Amino acid sequence: MKKFVKFLKNFSGPAPLDEAGATTQASADFPELGLIEPLLRAVAEQGYTQPTPIQVAAIPYVLHGRDLLGCAQTGTGKTAAFALPILQRLALGEGRGRGIRALILTPTRELALQIEESFKDYGRYLSLKSALVYGGVGIEPQRRALAARPDIVIATPGRLLDLMGQGCVKLDALEIFVLDEADRMLDMGFIHDVKRVISALPKERQNLLFSATMPAEIQELTKRILHDPAKVEVTPVSSTAERIDQAVYYVDRPNKRFLLMHVLGDDAVKRALVFTRTKAIANRVAGYLNDNGVTAEAIHGNKSQSARQRALTNFKSGTTRILVASDLAARGIDIDEVTHVINYDVPNVADTYVHRIGRTGRAAASGIAVSFCDPEEKSFIIGIERLIRKKIPVVSDHPFPMTGKPDDSPQAAPSGRSGGGGRRPQRSAAPGGRPQGSGGQRRSRGGQQGGRPQGAPGGSNKV
Repeated sequence: MKKFVKFLKNFSGPAPLDEAGATTQASADFPELGLIEPLLRAVAEQGYTQPTPIQVAAIPYVLHGRDLLGCAQTGTGKTAAFALPILQRLALGEGRGRGIRALILTPTRELALQIEESFKDYGRYLSLKSALVYGGVGIEPQRRALAARPDIVIATPGRLLDLMGQGCVKLDALEIFVLDEADRMLDMGFIHDVKRVISALPKERQNLLFSATMPAEIQELTKRILHDPAKVEVTPVSSTAERIDQAVYYVDRPNKRFLLMHVLGDDAVKRALVFTRTKAIANRVAGYLNDNGVTAEAIHGNKSQSARQRALTNFKSGTTRILVASDLAARGIDIDEVTHVINYDVPNVADTYVHRIGRTGRAAASGIAVSFCDPEEKSFIIGIERLIRKKIPVVSDHPFPMTGKPDDSPQAAPSGRSGGGGRRPQRSAAPGGRPQGSGGQRRSRGGQQGGRPQGAPGGSNKV
């Protein structure tokens, strides 16, 4: 603490802004953003040397107390973009011990846990306390945490409203409010709960709103809660990160599980997220993979909180190679080094595709996203391509092709330019570097509807 006080005497303040409100710092170094030494030390210990574009753009605005509208994809570093300046403003402020000074509202339990972990990592050299508030677990420990007068609360809307109704949450000292993943709040039906929380906040506060997409309802919400906001838009609305290579495989639905095993046969698929449309399918896919020697766990809303957290921990540590998730979990998973995202089911909402594949290609790494499209999902691919304004390359040379290529599917990539699950779609190698259809997985005639294609992995689960 003495070192921190000594540092404050020499602190020159955050990076200056020009007349238009933009930072005058052209450099992309953390020190030149105006962060204090305890935060710089914590960031360095996390292994980060260069801030991401959203951090360079947003941190100076937040440090200067501006309201902020951040339109950024998942995986762009936006958590640090608000966590670092919030920690600094609270550490340098005079409201310590008065009660909750910063409230971060987020849609899922997993995301709340990960945001709190970030606050703890970055704030390890600051004397600030945080508390987690989310459903699915016992409420009494959360009551006790709130009674300890934390500076920062990270919460999901439903449980926060429960505790507010019980008189456990006092927000009169609130200085900063963050609404994270606003569009996902809307998708999950939480927008009315969000508005109830906002109505209970003091009028004088700093507001930060982050959203990967900007539907009309969220635009209306920004007008309600943001006052003369700075707008930070790192990538176009509803675009996909350029560092993510995308591909689509056309396949009959009964053969999707066999195609999945084929793609996972590539050793380059180190850590993959497999997304399914329903919880039941997620369970069946995970079971099928385990039956065939691939370590996998399912994560979705029907799992207990302890089971979900255990699955995330195992996946993060590498104990589990494959995490199978329903769409509810798509925006609650923040794990670096996910090499592949596999859409076992193509989402029928194009925005969801953007959210899903944003789980790979994080922290400036490259990533690969592949989608398995059956005949009933062809229109979904067309809608996705319209949204992202680009054609998704087609992998046509694989062991389980769709019976009779649909007339309105995108043009198949020429043989020799398609890629496997672990290769860039533009490259020519098959998964694992093997010739297509080798290794006991010979091409079948149309995949033999209703039965297992010749050479396909075993297992009785129908997925």
